[in-house]
Amino acid sequence: MNYVLIISLSLILCIILAFGITYLIYRLTKRRIKKAIVILMTILGSFINFMIIGLCYFSIYYHADSSVKEYLKSSEEVVVTHINNGYYFDGKGSNNAIIFYPGAKVEYTSYAPLMYNLAKEGIDTFLIDMPFNMSFFGSNKADSIIKNYSYNNYYMMGHSLGGAVASIYASQNTDKIKGVILLASYSTKDIKGLEVLSIYGSNDGCLNKKAYEKNKTNLPSNYSETVIDGGNHADFGFYGNQKGDKKSTIGKDIQQKYTIEAIKLFFKL
Repeated sequence: MNYVLIISLSLILCIILAFGITYLIYRLTKRRIKKAIVILMTILGSFINFMIIGLCYFSIYYHADSSVKEYLKSSEEVVVTHINNGYYFDGKGSNNAIIFYPGAKVEYTSYAPLMYNLAKEGIDTFLIDMPFNMSFFGSNKADSIIKNYSYNNYYMMGHSLGGAVASIYASQNTDKIKGVILLASYSTKDIKGLEVLSIYGSNDGCLNKKAYEKNKTNLPSNYSETVIDGGNHADFGFYGNQKGDKKSTIGKDIQQKYTIEAIKLFFKL
């Protein structure tokens, strides 16, 4: 769904209607009321400017590489289903499932290769489509997954901002979530009662390391950490280079291979 287009058209219609009504009232009323209308128009103009800036910001995002299309097709090993909230990758596993929240301003299908290959290895995955490509606008989308599917264990997983939002959801739903997997991310909420795996690349130029270290106090004492030598921030997905990131020395395929190995070890597979 193109949320930006829908909001843009709605905003344009509201603006036309508001100016039309305001102009009509202005033409029919006295000076004192006209002064109030000028003030109202100023406030309305400021609001419109704010909305336009916001729409411009959210309309610019990292697009998925064309290669991800191959991972959105079913095979003998993984059945891929387009669901209301994104994509469901159903592999040979039946006990554990991962609900994945994408990074900020990253097209969610960028993570299809990672989700597909995890399902292929025995961990079914749900790749969630977020409004405006921002996870905090759909922080509770995991609810419908848990409600409509029957896995013994659900794990929240996310990249960058998506990991932070996923951990917030987990902290509020400890009765539903068994663990959290953070990719180049950290938890701002207490998730000490959950199983936690943290993975990031040694060449990550976007992860706030000070905040990462500070928020380790929110993790259980026995949490697992994997640092991928030569990996960076963007290569957990397939969306090209990210502003502020450092260059990877191993490439996407190797970084995601190591990521899957770390997750399999975490799941004891």
